Amino acid sequence: MRNNRPVARLRITHISDPGCPFAYSAMPFLTALQWRYGDQLAWRHVMIGLTEDRTQYEERGYTPLLMARSNRRFARYGMPFAREPKPRMAATARACRLVVATRLTRPELEWPVFRALQFTQFTTPHPLDSDEALRAALARVPQLDAEALLAMVDSDEVTEAYEADRAEARTAEGGPTEFQGKAANTDGKVRFTAPSLIFETEDGRRLEAGGFQPLEVYDAMIANLDPTLERRPPASAPGEVIAAFPYPLATREISTCMASGIEPPDDAAAEDELLELVAEGRAFPDPVGDGTLWASADAPIRPGAVAEVSTVA
Repeated sequence: MRNNRPVARLRITHISDPGCPFAYSAMPFLTALQWRYGDQLAWRHVMIGLTEDRTQYEERGYTPLLMARSNRRFARYGMPFAREPKPRMAATARACRLVVATRLTRPELEWPVFRALQFTQFTTPHPLDSDEALRAALARVPQLDAEALLAMVDSDEVTEAYEADRAEARTAEGGPTEFQGKAANTDGKVRFTAPSLIFETEDGRRLEAGGFQPLEVYDAMIANLDPTLERRPPASAPGEVIAAFPYPLATREISTCMASGIEPPDDAAAEDELLELVAEGRAFPDPVGDGTLWASADAPIRPGAVAEVSTVA
């Protein structure tokens, strides 16, 4: 997020996987946190690596048709989805490795790459473990050398860092996440589910929000850990939101940043104003799945734009 706020005073460990629909559906909540607290939050991303091989999903009875149907239940959270089933199931390991490779080479772009992989997973027909999927995601972050990153995915350096992520993600046993019934054990160790957020202060105080949680849970944790943070009020117009972020946002992400208190996001009102910005040449729409991403006219990451970017991650 682009702003002039103070340096980070609260650390967030974001444990997730670009192939998880719960993590994807929680993106409006994470975007709202970034809107409210900006650079006062220091984000660190840990990849779960949900599956190493697509047969793991197939053995559990998952099929592309089943997954396409199950995505409908996430529609209420407002993120865009494609409707057609993918040609086959896909593991998430290669996508996670791509995030790690970005972290090791261009850490300021790790978060945009993670987001791009999510949009590729949920709004395109590409299986997430294919080169087509990875290239499609990297095309959304034109600052990167896609071929160089793809060549790194199976390198020793990336493997070591990825395995460290996987090990850290599998340390939920006996903690709040398992207590709340939001942990999982799919490969012999109790792991965090996506997205899990761990909030930590500089003096070592720690709160854990395991798995999919409402935005209010995250906000309450921050309020309890450091009520001296500057908290930005809801945006008064969608133009303020897209101007604050260097990459495109989904309609629900924008409307969530505009929502007051416990009022539900108003996607229709946000889109009406966004369309006005497009008509005035101040915003760019990018249709994806059954929805749209929106970027400010001067955003570093938008269709056709190639520029340096500083992100919240």
